[in-house]
Amino acid sequence: MKRLPLSLLIGGAITALFVIAAVVSRFWTPADPTMLNIPARLKPPGPGGLLGADQFGRDEASMIMAGAWTSLGIAFSGVLAGGALGTVLGTAAAASRGRFEAVTMRINDVIFAFPPVLSALLLAAVLGGGPVTTITAIALFMVPVFARVTRGAALQIGARDYILAARMAGKSGPRITLEHVLPNIAAQIIVQFAIQTGLAILTEAGLSFLGLGVSPPTPSWGRMLAEAQTYLSAAPHLVFAPGLAICLAVLGLNLLGDGLRDLTDPRRRQRR
Repeated sequence: MKRLPLSLLIGGAITALFVIAAVVSRFWTPADPTMLNIPARLKPPGPGGLLGADQFGRDEASMIMAGAWTSLGIAFSGVLAGGALGTVLGTAAAASRGRFEAVTMRINDVIFAFPPVLSALLLAAVLGGGPVTTITAIALFMVPVFARVTRGAALQIGARDYILAARMAGKSGPRITLEHVLPNIAAQIIVQFAIQTGLAILTEAGLSFLGLGVSPPTPSWGRMLAEAQTYLSAAPHLVFAPGLAICLAVLGLNLLGDGLRDLTDPRRRQRR
């Protein structure tokens, strides 16, 4: 029986923990994450709950759980939308080649030159801040990432003998892509999805930190960090909880992606 990579096990466990916390928060949290409790404001862990209370007396543990739904939901949606479009463009560029490929990849290069935070600032000027702006900014940044990955992988697959045989058999380009190319590059797309979701969580946290993410009172890890700046000396636990949550979520997804890469590419694991 083939042993699973350690990074896959650790990353999968961390990611599963946050996913479970996010799902559970839709039905139960230790306290209402939006309920104000002024007498408990800034209380440390213990008297103020498992992770303490913030400047409004809200339970930090409950806000972390609810914030997991916000961060993971926005990150997943943005990467899914951008990844789907990027995969379509990348495989289409590899299949058609010629002018379409050149134009598509040059447009992707231009989009890739703008970081997601800058894209969100531009979109916020037009659409205003909020989760839709954040998801759109993440999706736009992910399109060229997935387009490059899928195009490169599809070009490698396109040179295989069975692809040439399929063309000689009279199969159309779209049919070859669906039946032969996509199944063989699916593992690389999944690996990229896991890694880019971690980056998207950082992006969402950064945008929320700048005030471009979800609006109060919806909990968000990035906005929790921004609000905790004022109380850093009086209540350092306000920074610790959301900061650790962001770090662990990104670490888990990166380890998960690295483990999936090792699992799908035995040569890489042998080199380690």
